[in-house]
Amino acid sequence: MTKISDKIFARADHTCPWWLCFTFDNPVRGLLQNPFKILSSYINPGDTVLDIGPGMGYFTFPMSKMTGPEGKVVALDIQEGMLKRLGKRVLKNKTQNIIIKLYDGNGFTLEEKFNFILLFWMYHEVNNKPAFIKEIKSVMKPGARLLIAEPKIHVDKKRFNASIQLLIDAGFKIVEEPRISLSRAVVLGKK
Repeated sequence: MTKISDKIFARADHTCPWWLCFTFDNPVRGLLQNPFKILSSYINPGDTVLDIGPGMGYFTFPMSKMTGPEGKVVALDIQEGMLKRLGKRVLKNKTQNIIIKLYDGNGFTLEEKFNFILLFWMYHEVNNKPAFIKEIKSVMKPGARLLIAEPKIHVDKKRFNASIQLLIDAGFKIVEEPRISLSRAVVLGKK
């Protein structure tokens, strides 16, 4: 039986529609979730970074600056509408090191291996977590880090811990538990 609080806070399985994501890219968010403060200790110039569920690029563009011209950011999403809007922003900003890829929900089909992978407020939307985790492991370079942040309003602590346990059972270890406003978060690496 679904609790009323689960309905109010949209805790059921869902994918955030592309037309709603403009609400996530606004100046107020920068006061609460500054991408440079959150990510700068994980990304170095020249790194190859994977941003899964990039939305309109709130973290994608700052990560592009952090990796510099020698690095790159691959923005991977299941929603073509989302990627079209992100693509327009990439062209408008003349950003050279962001690559946009559509994910079919079955396999990443990526040739690159990554130093850092970001799952920001999207891991709860993944239906087949074991297969998704296997895909993530397959594209991580040795020593790579995976940051998962989930919105507290959508993902309660019990559900978050259960999702993270799947990663631990699949061969990941928790490296850090950063404090990110409005979020539950962990940084993981392969054991």
